[in-house]
Parts: sequence; structure tokens; C-alpha cells
Amino acid sequence: MVGYSREAMCGRFARKSTQDVLAEWLGLDLEEMPWFAPTYNAAPQSIQPVIRLNRDSGKREAALMRWGLVPFWAKDAKIGLSTINARAEEAAAKPAYREALKKRRCLVPADAYYEWQRQDARMKQTFAIALKSGEPYAFAGLWESWRPRDGEPLETFTIFTTDPNEVMEPIHNRMPVILDPRNFDRWLDAGDPARPPVDLLRPYPADRMCAWKVSDRVGNVRNNDMSLLDPASTSLTQDRLPLN
Repeated sequence: MVGYSREAMCGRFARKSTQDVLAEWLGLDLEEMPWFAPTYNAAPQSIQPVIRLNRDSGKREAALMRWGLVPFWAKDAKIGLSTINARAEEAAAKPAYREALKKRRCLVPADAYYEWQRQDARMKQTFAIALKSGEPYAFAGLWESWRPRDGEPLETFTIFTTDPNEVMEPIHNRMPVILDPRNFDRWLDAGDPARPPVDLLRPYPADRMCAWKVSDRVGNVRNNDMSLLDPASTSLTQDRLPLN
């Protein structure tokens, strides 16, 4: 019987969309965006673009942050090794995420994410998961700014996870929270800090998603090329992401 992998949750993703595409899709000023290249194997502790509201203008902005949230009160940055994901049902009570959930919410743009399905005690199968439409999407995230005793502030982020939908259930017992674009403003707005929009932290509709087997090359963070998204064999849903 196929079993779930209960090690990492959302631990790798791909963002093949260019800055131009993301700027238009997210309503960002391209000229004000920090430079970043597409990635096909974003891993924890890497620097990735996230979308938040500018503190002064209230408009959306892209900021480069390290994946693995370091709370403002942390003694050192090592805590970020274990905070790449925040469980949706626990975040409001967890000290590492509680304050960020109230007022430092963000979007993490992606085009696909990877997950490992355990085949048996020794074997795992790597899957890529995306929208059937091939469009980019955004994970629900939190961000923090941490200042060491000496040095510049470090900005970091985490990605929410929730229960799996019907596409993910055969692969893993968790999935990242993907937000519908119509909910972006509500997620980003500070609103009432006492009542963050936790109702948005739910599984994405399965009928809009697809999953397919890919190469185990994803497991090596040094591999970062478009071929990582190539189907290795028949997908679970018979639907595949348009790669062109």
C-alpha cells in the first residue's frame, strides 16, 4: 500500500514566470521590482521574491526574502531551518507565527510545487503539482524582519500548509495553501489584527489542479533547469501542465 511521506511538507517549488508576467499578474510596478530570475527548484534557505503591502504607500511590492521564517524575538537565525512551513490550524497559537499572522502576511508566487510520495520503505516518487490552466499561482505566506546583534536586518518568510485536496491526498497528507486571486487583497490587508482571515487557509479546489510524475533530480538543489518539470510518466489526473 502506498504511504504518505510525513517528512517535509511544501519543501520545493518552481517559479518559471518572468518578472514581466508576475508584474502584470500581481499588479506590480515592474521598474520598482528587485531583480530575480526564474527558478525551477526553489529550496529552503534560498532567497525568493514575496509580495507584501508597502508600509508607506499601501501598494503591493515585491521583496526578496529568505525561505524559513525567523521571528523577530529569535536569539539566532537557526530557527529558520524548521519554519519553512506553518500549519494553518496551528499558526494562530504558535509563538513563531502568531504576530506575523496578525499583520505581516504575504504572497509567494509559484508555477508548480514538488512533493514526494513514499512508494515503500526505500523508494519515493517525485511529483509536480500545478494548475491545469498552466497559470501562475500564489501561496499564502507570512514574513518577518529579524535583526541580529551585529549586521543588517534579515527578512524571511514561511508558507502555509493545510489538509490535502483530492489531487494531493494520494501523494501526501498536507498541501500548501494556494490563494484564489480574488482573495489576494483580503489576505494582504492588515485589517483587524485580532481577526486575521484564517478562513482562507483551506485546500485549493482539486478540479483546477493536476499532478504528474517528474524526475528525482529535483531532490538535488544544484539541479535548477526547466527539464525538472518534464513529465516522467503518466500523471495521476491525466492532465499535464502546458510547459511552453
